[in-house]
Amino acid sequence: MIKKYYPFLIVFSVLFLDQSLKFWVKCNYALGENIFNFGILRFDFVENPGMAFGLSFGGLTSKYILGVFRVFAVFFIGKYIYLLIKTGAHKGFVAIMCFVFSGALGNIIDNLFFGLIFSSGTSWNSDIEYWVGYSGVSSVFVGGYSGFLEGCVVDMIHLEFYWPSWAPFGLKNTEIFPPVFNFADTCISSSVFFVMLFYKKLVRKEDLNLAMLFSNTVK
Repeated sequence: MIKKYYPFLIVFSVLFLDQSLKFWVKCNYALGENIFNFGILRFDFVENPGMAFGLSFGGLTSKYILGVFRVFAVFFIGKYIYLLIKTGAHKGFVAIMCFVFSGALGNIIDNLFFGLIFSSGTSWNSDIEYWVGYSGVSSVFVGGYSGFLEGCVVDMIHLEFYWPSWAPFGLKNTEIFPPVFNFADTCISSSVFFVMLFYKKLVRKEDLNLAMLFSNTVK
């Protein structure tokens, strides 16, 4: 039973953990607040109007375009996973793609719906043409702070470590990896790492031939 439905279990588990963590942070902490520190690991609540790992660009128009692109990308990944299962791909590769799919879907939920269900959040100010934060702690299901496709992704994981004092090129004592990210981002990036690490064991040539995959399943 578990072997048959493991793709659904992976997707459900990742989405549950990702969304639970985001709801907990947003409903209990103020924007910019440090939640806890453990060595180089910090939990700092930030909101990201753009892409993964805190990357953002442009205003609302760019956000709409990115949101629509995300929806199509997740649909494509979901279809790709279905084709992999139908053609007997390695279960490890299917599992990895499920982590990518659920991670991407987790961030899309933020983008599509968080502006509608949370009372406050980072929003676009047309007067100054910039994203503006908020004060206090958000409430949920009491009216939104923006519209559909205008929600910001909740990030909280921060790995704080620095280049040594002898580092060249002006890197001395600067932070090596400053972006703040979330559990969904971690699932996506770690999945890519595992594919690269175990590529020969997990991936068949036909897995990369999308035309062949479609021709083998559309019968």
